[in-house]
Amino acid sequence: MTDATALARWLARIEGLNPKTIDLGLERLRGVADRLGLALPCAVVTVGGTNGKGSTCAMLEAILLADGYRVGVYTSPHLVRFNERARLGGAPVDDAALVEQFEAVEAARGGVALTYFEFTTLAVLRLFQQRAPEVAILEVGLGGRLDAVNLVDADCAIVTGIGIDHAEYLGDTRERIGWEKAHIYRPGRPAICSDPQPPATLVEYAQSIGADLWLCGRDFRYSGDRQQWSYAGRGLRRSGLAPPALRGANQLQNAAGVLAALESLRARLPVSQQAVRAGLAAVELPGRFQVLPAQPTVILDVAHNPHAAVQLAANLDAMPGFRQTFAVFGSMRDKDVDGVIAALKPRVRHWLPVSLPGPRAATAQWLAQRLEAAGVAREGEDSSVECHPDPSSALAAARGRAGANDRILVFGSFLTVADILAARDA
Repeated sequence: MTDATALARWLARIEGLNPKTIDLGLERLRGVADRLGLALPCAVVTVGGTNGKGSTCAMLEAILLADGYRVGVYTSPHLVRFNERARLGGAPVDDAALVEQFEAVEAARGGVALTYFEFTTLAVLRLFQQRAPEVAILEVGLGGRLDAVNLVDADCAIVTGIGIDHAEYLGDTRERIGWEKAHIYRPGRPAICSDPQPPATLVEYAQSIGADLWLCGRDFRYSGDRQQWSYAGRGLRRSGLAPPALRGANQLQNAAGVLAALESLRARLPVSQQAVRAGLAAVELPGRFQVLPAQPTVILDVAHNPHAAVQLAANLDAMPGFRQTFAVFGSMRDKDVDGVIAALKPRVRHWLPVSLPGPRAATAQWLAQRLEAAGVAREGEDSSVECHPDPSSALAAARGRAGANDRILVFGSFLTVADILAARDA
């Protein structure tokens, strides 16, 4: 059996250990973690938030790598291969290393019904414990308080932009969600919030536990434009910086949070100005306003909630000169689809909703009904809705209809973008 086959079999098995896809709570995990003897022997940065987590992790990783640190990064979900979730030294972990850790978690599980995310999180944490990078960057999966990543006491925790998503688990207000996410903060340790309008509950929780709270606009700030920007923190300034290589108007906000985290840790992890420049210039992250080298222009974005859709709309507005926009759109049915459509409806003329795999996924026909309810005309020269069975076939149809001066937006669930990237890599 090849390592790739063994990994695929393990992943299929792990999916069936718990009938619930999401089963929040740390009690079941703590016992398994204790039996594994989990303890990360390195500096740890935890990253939570509604949107911007992936970009924040990527920029932090790129800067630290540029300064020569050994870095481990855990993110989720993946787009094409599971191995994307665990990186060491900037490269995905190989199949054999993952299989070894899965075997160890299974041996320690003792019949505990772990979810896919919980099982794989424990495996990656054990891998980092054994490989001992100098820094581990851990992205929270959902919320914060009850997420598996919150087993780890971070030396610094970052909360990025906060919006409403996963309302059935976290609450339907920014105040409730902010409180959940604030639980990745720890007493006496740096607690960064890059959202310029943090919920009061986040601030109050951080203060109640005695965390060292860094607020955007109070403890650190940024200024600049697409050509050059500057960061000012409590005692450190970085000026004349080129914008991050990641596209999007919100990336300066994410980058400022990264630089605040690095400033808060500079006694332990000093970082040079040269490394900051090099890291921001080299950072890559698929699916975040990613523009493919094609004509007509194709943009990939994993915006799947209203907060992200508003940012996507702003990014589209900052990229003018196109005659019309076609949108390949796929989503989970439990998302605020109406809110997403409302944010992007003024920018899109022709919609190509798609069906995605899995029990949570919306069908193309259901999405078409939501578009119609939002006032999008099904047939017409200036507006249309055309259903497709999958993202790849929808993209092919859009390319057939779009002219050289048009653009095609592929967005929504990670699965929507993943389908396109997988086809490109095949």
